[in-house]
Amino acid sequence: MLAVIVDCAIYRDGRRTEGPSDFSDALGEARASGDSFLWIGLHEPTEDEFAHVSEEFGLHPLAVEDALKAHQRPKLEVYDDSLFVVLKPVAYEPRSDTVTAGELMVFIGDSFVVTVRHGVGAPLHDVRQRLEAEPAVLRHGPTSVLYAISDAVVDHYIEVAAELQVDLEELETEVFEPGARDTRNMAARIYTFKRQVLEFRRAAGPLAGPMARLTGTGVPFVHEHSQPFFRDVSDHLTRANEQVEGLDRLVSDILAAHLAQTGVRQNDDMRKISAWAAMAAVPTMVAGVYGMNFEHMPELRWAWAYPAVVLLMAGAVVGLYRLFKHRGWL
Repeated sequence: MLAVIVDCAIYRDGRRTEGPSDFSDALGEARASGDSFLWIGLHEPTEDEFAHVSEEFGLHPLAVEDALKAHQRPKLEVYDDSLFVVLKPVAYEPRSDTVTAGELMVFIGDSFVVTVRHGVGAPLHDVRQRLEAEPAVLRHGPTSVLYAISDAVVDHYIEVAAELQVDLEELETEVFEPGARDTRNMAARIYTFKRQVLEFRRAAGPLAGPMARLTGTGVPFVHEHSQPFFRDVSDHLTRANEQVEGLDRLVSDILAAHLAQTGVRQNDDMRKISAWAAMAAVPTMVAGVYGMNFEHMPELRWAWAYPAVVLLMAGAVVGLYRLFKHRGWL
């Protein structure tokens, strides 16, 4: 068995059974029984490692290429011998406020399911355990695996959206906190948060199309009575997309409000600077006049000329200060 194969099992009548260690023999046994299917899970296989798997299961070359290269948008493709679905699970790291998207490819065909995982955030181990504890669901065949994987991925979307909502509320409180002056760092934090929301939207948004197709009829290799289950997943996905769209709008509004606050603070600073400059200009002007070297100047030889000029400058400065203070410039 290949080293990249995480798990390989035959499911008969909703229960896991022991089968051949070689997946080729296991696939033949599953097809021969008629009421079984093989589920094989792989983690980041190379081209050579995946070649034998794709040849044995008859996977389409285009789907194989997508599964190997990754970096795909969520989608659903129908080929002659298989159904190919791309999902993008997300993981959120609260300490660094980082959203990371992995990739999960699901091949469904005649009596088999092949899952290929890239990156983080793929809850396949938990999904397999949950399904094995629910034989009634597993009896629906490969469709039950696709449903369970989609449901787990979308439910985690809602959890991540809730965590982002909490962090955004904290960020909003800091932005509107009185006396907050760390303008440059705050703008960088808001922009970084917006990038995380964008990463989330790239994972969750495009999945709406494939889920809508699975809620209808006529999709090959999908159980004819599975529409209500995929409809439930689609409803949860709609909820998650609405949450992330709301987060995106709110973080944009917060950024706009922060920039407006920054502009107001700059205007206040400019008004204060202008007020102090005006108060300094009055004594400078008077001193400049009496500093000119003219022989005939008014009150030049008057005994009270110096204190009078000082009082004039002080009075002008005090008058300007009270005027600016009254108008809120200081």
